[in-house]
Amino acid sequence: MPASTVTKRSRSRITGAAALAVGASLVLAACGSTKDTASAGSGGTGKVGVILPLLTSPFWQSYNDYVPKMAKSEGVEVLKTVNSNSDPSQQITDIDNELNQGVKGLVVAPLDSAAIQAGLDQAERKGVPVVAVDVAPDKGKVAMVVRADNVAYGKKACDYLGQHVSSGKVVQIMGDLASVNGRDRSEAFRSCVKEKYPRLKVLEIPAKWESDTAAAKLDTLLNANPDIKGIYLQAGGVYLAPTLQTLKSKNMLKAAGQKGHIAIVSNDGIPQEYEAIRKGQIDATVSQPADAYAKYGLYYIKAAMEGKKFKPGPTDHDSTIVKLPSGILEDQLPAPLVTKDNVDDPKLWGNTVR
Repeated sequence: MPASTVTKRSRSRITGAAALAVGASLVLAACGSTKDTASAGSGGTGKVGVILPLLTSPFWQSYNDYVPKMAKSEGVEVLKTVNSNSDPSQQITDIDNELNQGVKGLVVAPLDSAAIQAGLDQAERKGVPVVAVDVAPDKGKVAMVVRADNVAYGKKACDYLGQHVSSGKVVQIMGDLASVNGRDRSEAFRSCVKEKYPRLKVLEIPAKWESDTAAAKLDTLLNANPDIKGIYLQAGGVYLAPTLQTLKSKNMLKAAGQKGHIAIVSNDGIPQEYEAIRKGQIDATVSQPADAYAKYGLYYIKAAMEGKKFKPGPTDHDSTIVKLPSGILEDQLPAPLVTKDNVDDPKLWGNTVR
C-alpha cells in the first residue's frame, strides 16, 4: 500500500534480509545463551500475543504479514495480532487485554519508550516474559530487544549526503523524540554532519512520524529555503509519499543526474522506496529488517518462555547482542544501505513483498 495512506498519528520504524530458519540450539550457542534453572518459564509452550504499533505504514503491514509465517517456522503459537493504532495509552490496554487472555509471552513494538513501562510492569507482575521489537524501552523488564542499530541509520544517511552534497542546506525530517529511535537517528545525523561535513547546514523538521505534519512543515521550509540540497527521511513508510508530493508540487522533484536534483536518503526498505530509487526520485534507503524483526522477536520469546538467557556477543545470524545502558540486552540486526547499485538484490526483504 502507498505510504500516502498513513494517518496523522501514524508512527513507523523502520530493515535487511533475515537469516533462514535455524535450529534453536545453534542460535542459542552462537548467542552465548545460558539456561535459567531458577525460572523455567512456561517451558516454551503456550500462546503468545503480538502487539503492533500501527498498520497504516507499509513497513508494519509487512511485519504483520511475516508474523504468522515466522511463528510457524519458529514453532510458536500466536494469537491474532493486535493493532494499537498509534496510541501509547491503547498499547498499555492491549497488553493488559492479552495478559487477561492468559498469554505466556508477549512480543511488543513499543510506541513510546517511556510509556511502555506500565505495560511491561503488568507483564512482570504476572510472570509473563516480553520481547520488545524495533524500539527499546527506557525502563521496564524485557527478555530481549530485537532492533537494528538506529545510531547507524543516522550516520549512514549523513555519510551518503555528505559524500554527494559538497555544501549547502540539508534537511532531516525527524521521528518522534519520545521514541529512542527518533532520538538516536536525529542525534546521530546531527553529530555526524557537524563532525565530518561542516560545510553542510542541517535544518530540522520534528514530524513525530506523522505524514501530514511532515508535508506541511516541509512545504513551509522549502518556501523559506528553496536552495535545499539534500533530505534525510527518518521513516520512508510515513515520509516518502508526502515528501515526493511536496517536491513535485513545487517543481522541485528532479531525477538523479538532472540539474537541481535534491539528494534524498530514507529509512525503512519498503518496496515503494526501492521503486523511487529505480526512478531516481530518491538516492538511498537503509533497509530495516521487517522479516527478521518478526523471526527473532518470536525466536527470543520462545527462548524466554523456556527460561533461556543470553549474553552480549556476536550471533550466528550476522548480528551482535549488546547490553544497553539500562542493562537490557539488544540484538542489533543488520540494516544495509540500499542504493541504485544493489536495489535489485533478491535477498532484500523489500524485493520479496508482493
